[in-house]
Amino acid sequence: MIQIIGDKLKLVFLENYRVSLAEKVIPASDLSEQISLAGTEASGTGNMKFMMNGALTIGTLDGANVEMKEEMGSENIFIFGMTVEEVSAMRAKGYKPMDYYDNNTELRKAINQIRDNYFSPTEPGTFQDIVNGLLHHDRFLLMADFDAYVKCQERVSEAFQDPEHWFTMAILNVASSGKFSSDRTIKQYADDIWKVKPLEVKTVSGK
Repeated sequence: MIQIIGDKLKLVFLENYRVSLAEKVIPASDLSEQISLAGTEASGTGNMKFMMNGALTIGTLDGANVEMKEEMGSENIFIFGMTVEEVSAMRAKGYKPMDYYDNNTELRKAINQIRDNYFSPTEPGTFQDIVNGLLHHDRFLLMADFDAYVKCQERVSEAFQDPEHWFTMAILNVASSGKFSSDRTIKQYADDIWKVKPLEVKTVSGK
């Protein structure tokens, strides 16, 4: 498998990820994946930093993605998956991840490859916990959002093949990021949450 995709796809885990690394990675990125289940991301500013540096976003209607979409318009961000209301309704109805495994050929093939050690031929069973979690304890409803994610990635690929269109989206992302400045954010927190007023500082002039 590594021989097939080795020169086409590389996955790198950054050790001790920190601001000094983010300063290098974020400006060099084309696409930011913000794919938490709607209603589970309390905040998050990484996606805003990607936006300010011209990276496009594929993500759910969760966290800052909601505000970003409002600023840049739905045509300049790749949104997929369930809304908070749809997530609540699915859980209330009774979510069964095995239903998606049984009815989605592409998803079933992916799960089976993980289960059957296709990606770990020399270390069988390495990813079995992932399979068990997805099929029986999928608390983030990954199976339910899988098909929408794949279709959205196809839209990303199509857009990336049109450089002029992609660059236009990137520029509009940067141009729409002004709302997320620290000054505006802190003022809104002070007004709406902390209920505090600015302190007038009197200066004393002297010789």
